[in-house]
Amino acid sequence: MTINTPQLIYYRLLHLSLIRSKLIENMCPPPEDSVVKSVAVESSPSNNSIPPPPPMYKFLIGGLGLSTVGLLVATILLASNGGDSSGTAAAPATTAAAPSTTATSPAGVEFLKSKEMSAFFATPDTDNVCAGAKLAFDNKLCVDLEVPTPQAGANVTKGYVGDLDVGDLVPNTKPYWQSSMCPVNVHWHLGSEHYSVGQYDETGNGPNGNIPRPEWADRDLAATGTEDTDGEHQVQDGFRCKYYDPNDAKFTTPYNWQHCKDMVVGETYEVHWPHSAAGACGTVNQYQTPFYDGVFCNLPLDAFLTLGAQDIAGAVGVHGQVFTIVNDESYFYPDMIRGMIVDKEMGKDIHIYTGSTTGETRSNEMCSQYAPITWQVDRKCHMISASSFDKMCYDMKMQRDDMSDDLHAHGSRELVKDDLAANNQYYPVRKLLRA
Repeated sequence: MTINTPQLIYYRLLHLSLIRSKLIENMCPPPEDSVVKSVAVESSPSNNSIPPPPPMYKFLIGGLGLSTVGLLVATILLASNGGDSSGTAAAPATTAAAPSTTATSPAGVEFLKSKEMSAFFATPDTDNVCAGAKLAFDNKLCVDLEVPTPQAGANVTKGYVGDLDVGDLVPNTKPYWQSSMCPVNVHWHLGSEHYSVGQYDETGNGPNGNIPRPEWADRDLAATGTEDTDGEHQVQDGFRCKYYDPNDAKFTTPYNWQHCKDMVVGETYEVHWPHSAAGACGTVNQYQTPFYDGVFCNLPLDAFLTLGAQDIAGAVGVHGQVFTIVNDESYFYPDMIRGMIVDKEMGKDIHIYTGSTTGETRSNEMCSQYAPITWQVDRKCHMISASSFDKMCYDMKMQRDDMSDDLHAHGSRELVKDDLAANNQYYPVRKLLRA
C-alpha cells in the first residue's frame, strides 16, 4: 500500500496526539474520589473548568507541544524532499569526513633518506664514541711469535684437534650474551674459511667452482682467487657447500641487489659476527666498521695490557656460520645482523675453539696477533635467501657508523695448518628434544 504525503502527515499528527494525551493522563491522574468529584463538577454551575495543573506539568506539556510542532515540520520537509507517490526511499545523507590531523609520511619516502636528515646522524664523527678505538697489532711471521698464538679459521670437523699446545687456555663455551658480550659488527667472506668435511670442503661447488685441498693436505693454493661480478673487488676464495645445482633455478636466477655489493646467487659465504664485552652494547654505536673499533670501544690500550690470554678469550668471540645464497623467499630470514641464526638445525652443531682474526692478509706464514679469541662455528652449511643478505646490508646502512666497507664479501684466509690450530676444541653435547 502506498501512502501519499497528506496521509503521512495525518497519521503522524494522530500518533503524536495520542502520545500527548496519554502523557497528560499519566502526569495528572484523578484523585481516589474521582467519581464523586466528577459528578460534583458536572452538576455544579459554578465549576466551568478543570483546575490548572501544577507549574512543572505546564512546562512538560509545553515542551511536548513544541516537540510535536518540530516533528510535524520535519515530516513535511521529509515528504517534500524525499517522498513521492511511488514509495521510493530517499538516499541516505552522507557526512563529509573530517580532515585527518594525524601526521603521515609522504608516499615513497625512504628510510635511508630520513637517516640523512636525522639529528641522530648529523655528526657521526663526533657522536660515535667508538671511532678510532682499534688497537693496532700488525701481522707477524708465525715463526717469530714468542708465545703460542692460535690461529683461525681451522678445521671444525667433529673430532678434529689441532697440534698447537695452548696449555690451560680454554674457549668461552657459554652463549656470548651470557658473558656480557654483544655483536659489534657483521661481515662475510667469499667461500668458507673454516673446513667441515661433508658440509663445506673441496667437494662442494658453486657458480665459480671450488678450491682444492691445501698443499699440506694434498691441495695446491697457487691458483686461488675469484673475481667478482664487476671487478671492483678481487678476493681469495674459500671452500664451497654442496647445495649448488646449476639445473635448479633458485641457484641460478639473478637477484636484484639493492644494498649488498658484488654478491652472487648460488655462491657460498661465511658470515662472521664479532662479539665483545667492551663494545658499546645496547647503544646506537654498537655496530662498527672496522669491527676492531667495536671490539675495543671501551678497552683502551693501558687496560688491555693488564689482561691475560684467558681474559681475552673469555671477553672476545666470533660467531661463524656458512650459507649458500638462493633466490627463493622460502629461505628468507629478516634479522641476520643480530647474530648467528639459531633455529631447528641452524646454529646447533657447534665447534668451539680459540683462534685469531682471519682474512686473506693472514696465512700459514703470516699470523694475526689478535689472539686468542673464542670461535663458535656452525659445522653445517645452510641455504639462505638473497633477500636475507640484502636486508642485512640495509640494516648495516642504517647504523650510525659507516659500514659500507663491509657490504661486500672479503677474501678468505687459507685453511690453518695443524701446528697453528689450538688443541682445545670443545664439542657441546646436543640436547635432544623429547617428543
